[in-house]
Amino acid sequence: MNESELDRYSRQLLLPNFDIQGQLNLAQAKILIIGLGGLGNIAATYLATSGVGTLVLADGDQLECSNLPRQVLYAEHQLGLNKVDAAAAQIALKNSAVQIEVIAQKLADNSLLRAVEQADVVLDCTDNFTARKAINRACLLLRKPLVSAAAIRWEGQLVSFLYHQQSTPCYECLYPSLSDQQLSCNESGIVAPVVGLLGVYQALEALKLASGCGKVKHGVLRLFDGFEGSWREIRLSQDPECSACSLENS
Repeated sequence: MNESELDRYSRQLLLPNFDIQGQLNLAQAKILIIGLGGLGNIAATYLATSGVGTLVLADGDQLECSNLPRQVLYAEHQLGLNKVDAAAAQIALKNSAVQIEVIAQKLADNSLLRAVEQADVVLDCTDNFTARKAINRACLLLRKPLVSAAAIRWEGQLVSFLYHQQSTPCYECLYPSLSDQQLSCNESGIVAPVVGLLGVYQALEALKLASGCGKVKHGVLRLFDGFEGSWREIRLSQDPECSACSLENS
């Protein structure tokens, strides 16, 4: 590390369980963020400013005016741009040393598998169950750690799956059947700070995984009630009828 980097990350380097090695590990990591909406724009910002070596940003949507209350990385003059391009431009202003790769499309099938295979950690920041199911299966197949979050109305949830260490339970054990409409904040609404808080937690989990510092729990669902300001945890177990786990174990 050079003098500028030592100064920039000095507050992280002061942590005895992080130190220079944690920062070096972070600088060598490649993190894939799928979805640059309310969750992904926040997670990407904190990971970039913390010193992640490479961020891969994947999203096929364009920035709309209704996104701005939640997606605070973006600026008004970027309306109409692809979210990944808008995010890359803003992140470059915050930390020019971070390598940014953009995928201006929705990942699926082979493109999803290629992107997941090249990543050290995957963040699912999407807003529909079809995408979440595909991402889970790709991470499970390729043994990549997955950090998944969701937020709707006043509520949010976070769960990490350490597929590089363990294979069960998986995301589909939690949600064997769920419609995309049930996950849509377009219909149900969302309070901006709730989704921001979950994005921050995703960044924290990813930072611990990429740096090798700190504890990340496998298959523990954390539920946040923003209206009451409370958290609760549920330890997941494998669903013996889970179709994703049965594919992995076959």
